Amino acid sequence: MNEKRKYIVLLGDGMADRPMDELGGKTPLEVADTPNMDRMSMSGIIGLARTIPAGMALGSDVANLSVLGYDPATVYTGRSPIEAAGMGVALGPDDVAFRCNLVTLGLPGPDGPDTALPLGEIDPRWIMVDFAGGHPSGPEAESILATLSENLAGNGIEFHPGVSYRHLVVWRNGLDDLETAPPHDLTDQPVGAGWPRGEAADVVLDLMKRSVQALPGNPANRARVESGANPVNAIWLWGQGKRPHISHFHDRYGIDGAMITAVDLLRGLGVSVGFTVVDVPGATGYLDTNYSGKALAALSALEKVDLVYLHVEAPDEASHGGSLENKLRALEDFDAEVVGPVLEGMRATGKPFRALVMPDHATPLAIKTHSGEPVPFAVLDSENTGNGSGLAYSERNAQSTGLLLDRGHELMGRFIEGKL
Repeated sequence: MNEKRKYIVLLGDGMADRPMDELGGKTPLEVADTPNMDRMSMSGIIGLARTIPAGMALGSDVANLSVLGYDPATVYTGRSPIEAAGMGVALGPDDVAFRCNLVTLGLPGPDGPDTALPLGEIDPRWIMVDFAGGHPSGPEAESILATLSENLAGNGIEFHPGVSYRHLVVWRNGLDDLETAPPHDLTDQPVGAGWPRGEAADVVLDLMKRSVQALPGNPANRARVESGANPVNAIWLWGQGKRPHISHFHDRYGIDGAMITAVDLLRGLGVSVGFTVVDVPGATGYLDTNYSGKALAALSALEKVDLVYLHVEAPDEASHGGSLENKLRALEDFDAEVVGPVLEGMRATGKPFRALVMPDHATPLAIKTHSGEPVPFAVLDSENTGNGSGLAYSERNAQSTGLLLDRGHELMGRFIEGKL
């Protein structure tokens, strides 16, 4: 391997989709103006990779483990222990971590869901109005987490603040014999479809009930209601698991790396594989994220490490929200403000490089959640651009090449070694 070569992974979370009637049978990737990803694909290699093994959870945790080159079937223990690592929360061998979403639930009614919930028993008929609780601001989330911790913590239960609606609950010496559902899988549906099941279900449901009782008095929530915004009126715990054991990336591939992301899950993956985690001011994990700041941070990091994994959450958030307009915007912003500047900056160094662009998984707008089909990837090698595919970057074109990596975790090794 050429020690001077640099590597960049440009990960647009949830970019892949399915053909849509609104787009004349095309996908958002086929319609969006993405000249930089198209040039990567046309000058390089395009194919499909199955990042979520059959039978495993359709999540970004599983999918990004695959993209990073790890077989989820052998190292995955749950989403939240990875997020805990990214937040700097240490877990003992018997501690259980949960993702804690701040959500908006509503009682079904003739004029739509009523978000003023009764404070008695929780009701499985409640509708998941917003799995992200209206994307609370940093100060709002800080206030809400303080209220939750004051009223719900104790007996081994801890609340740890994250970003916006994404937070962490740790149950010291807890139970993980539990089946939970991601709240984004329940959008506009009764939450009873995702009610926790298993030995620890009563503990989780009790925390949820107590959150419904505690949150109406929170000052940030009162202000949200007064302004006409949906309140954060409950918590939703999911993605539980115990501390994983993941080997470092350098031990597997002989190169050092850095992670650039706005979300704790990817930070945790970076920490777990021994990457340097780079913080970018203004990186939000949403449509307003600091795209250009991420691009500049990637180029700076590549002066110190061999590989940078740059993750952008915005396309996935747009898909979960069911907004075609926002998804097209997220794809075009990612292409114009991340992919283009990063490639231009790498070319300007005059050093050889390989670049990989792909989603971790598909998040079809029609279903507003993740799906498990193989996703398109494109690889550009700065030293081998004479035999490109000639195909623009899209799901359909990737499938047409016949290149399918059914064991998606093998893509990283082949990318690094140039064996595609």
